[in-house]
Amino acid sequence: MSADPAAVELFAPSLVEVTTRQLRDEILSGALEPGERLIEEQIRQRFSISRAPLRESLRLLAQQGLVEHLPRRGARVATWSEEDIRQLFEVRAVLERYAVTSALPLTSRPGVDALAGVRLHLERMRSAQELGDQLAKDDAHRDFHAAIVSLAGNRQLDLALEPILLKLQRPMAVNLRLEASLMGPGEGLRRHEELVTALETNDPEHVLAALQEHGGQRYLRFRADAAPVGAAQVGDRA
Repeated sequence: MSADPAAVELFAPSLVEVTTRQLRDEILSGALEPGERLIEEQIRQRFSISRAPLRESLRLLAQQGLVEHLPRRGARVATWSEEDIRQLFEVRAVLERYAVTSALPLTSRPGVDALAGVRLHLERMRSAQELGDQLAKDDAHRDFHAAIVSLAGNRQLDLALEPILLKLQRPMAVNLRLEASLMGPGEGLRRHEELVTALETNDPEHVLAALQEHGGQRYLRFRADAAPVGAAQVGDRA
């Protein structure tokens, strides 16, 4: 029995979704460099897409902080200086430290796991890795860090973190992918599992030490071809 064309169309990804995902993957992987111009005609030819859906895709990527529009110059991949990235990682670290200090000790009601949200995103990272879906792993990775801060139950803290993670999503993704290529795909999961294990202890000193270890190593400095890349120059593990 053949599939209903209407049903296929209903669940088929749109041109905008496909193009947005492809461009986002190229930006997060480093295939498109910060500051690189996004020439509409070239992208249209590559993806066989018309102008209207492409511009909608670029608009969505701009909302995500990955693309910026310049007056009379079109669109380009959003760019942050090395110092910007360093400062953003520092701010994220401050918010995470404050969050866990405020949240601990975690109290779980019977049948309710206080770390359920954090574990959920770790499992999403694991599943995405098994499926080879880098974008899904990038999203789960970002949500994992948001979930750690949300342990504090402080809405204003969550709102403060949101734009930081938005700006950091490219360097975080590049670092995570570099780590997988240099240290093996399981290394990133291992580090994030260690954070969860530390949180389970309810020991603030242990958790703070784990956060410091998680974000403070500096071996991810170059991509495979030895060219410096974005946050990898900063040396922060995501």
